[in-house]
Amino acid sequence: MNQPSTSTPTLIHNGRCCDPATNQEWVGDLYLADGKIAAQPDDLPPGTRIVDATGCLVTPGLIDVHVHLREPGGETAETIASGAAAAAAGGFTTIVAMPNTQPPIDTPKGVRYVLDGGRQAGATRVLTTACLTTGRAGTAVAPLAELAAAGAVAFTDDGCTVQDDAIMRTAMQRAAQLGVPVMDHAQDRVMECQGGALHAGRRAAAWGWPGIPAEAETRIVARDIALARETGAALHIQHVSCAASVDLIADAQQTGVRVTAEATPHHLWFCEDDIDPARPDAYKMNPPLRTAADRGRLQSGVCEGTLALFATDHAPHPMAEKAKGFVAAPFGVVGLETAMAATYSLLVATERMPLMRWLRAWTTAPAQLINRPAPSLAVGQTADVTVFDLGVDWQVVADHFVSRGRNTSFAGQQLTGKVKAVFVDGWRIDSR
Repeated sequence: MNQPSTSTPTLIHNGRCCDPATNQEWVGDLYLADGKIAAQPDDLPPGTRIVDATGCLVTPGLIDVHVHLREPGGETAETIASGAAAAAAGGFTTIVAMPNTQPPIDTPKGVRYVLDGGRQAGATRVLTTACLTTGRAGTAVAPLAELAAAGAVAFTDDGCTVQDDAIMRTAMQRAAQLGVPVMDHAQDRVMECQGGALHAGRRAAAWGWPGIPAEAETRIVARDIALARETGAALHIQHVSCAASVDLIADAQQTGVRVTAEATPHHLWFCEDDIDPARPDAYKMNPPLRTAADRGRLQSGVCEGTLALFATDHAPHPMAEKAKGFVAAPFGVVGLETAMAATYSLLVATERMPLMRWLRAWTTAPAQLINRPAPSLAVGQTADVTVFDLGVDWQVVADHFVSRGRNTSFAGQQLTGKVKAVFVDGWRIDSR
């Protein structure tokens, strides 16, 4: 972090502290000193900051493994600094950037550019993936060993799928040798239908728009699972959207394949029935919102642990681009500042998912995926901490976002829980 060497001692007072890493929960205090969780002294040092956490949830800092920061090349939509600040506003202490920038992150220099930008931003910790293939073109495997040595935590061509099975096999073999996971945007580019704008279902048929069938996802999920079984690679399926994919992943996990998967808040909350054709800013994303039955299976997949991670797929776009009409507008919605509250409101407040399991999906599971220590509230651990006020109900207003993106599915939604404070390495991050 781009901060002085020492942080102000802080006492987070009277919170509901929940630590998925140790499976411990208590109501009381948490003391931060010298960038670590520390034993609380009998007498607090002069100048200690006191944060009243009464009625709040105190957790290890959240991790989002799927964020589009757009820099370099797309700074009108987002920058590393603005995205990191938005992440802090949403409760995240670590985010993982995707490599579909201009130019793509397919060189060690590109990896270092993102990591350096994150440190200079001085907010949420920024990690990055790197391309699986050169230029994300799918025709030649990128220099994976060099990219990993530069600091890439995973490989992905996110936004594109490696269509050639032989190239994907080679990439997964090399990733397995390096011990680095492969993340895949699983969508067959031949089957997705030229110009597909939404799910190939009743809404697409009614409006006469080209659709993207669920089979475009499931064919690649099945292909990737077969290659993961063959190569031993750690495979992660990004933004799962349909029921059949969940079933394929569940079956593979039961047979020992190293496959994990993520669900986004927007795919868990909405389905094709919710789409307003005049609102591509809110409802056009890739993969698309699918049927109500698909949404239900995603929700059960999260609750049962098949989809062990949440991730936002935060994808900002200028509103002028999103205003081009549903078919012409770019894919993607933002999510960093609503994700924690949206998933809590949908799954925990309704008692569909235990609180600790929900937290694991935002903390220990993503940390395990990217080979990082599990964030924890235990003494001696890095002081990455989120304080979440459960007593606040609020309505989402996009114009209040820290992100440059306003293209949200959640505008106008009532959510429960608001981030009160975020600490990274013991430093309180003020993102406003």
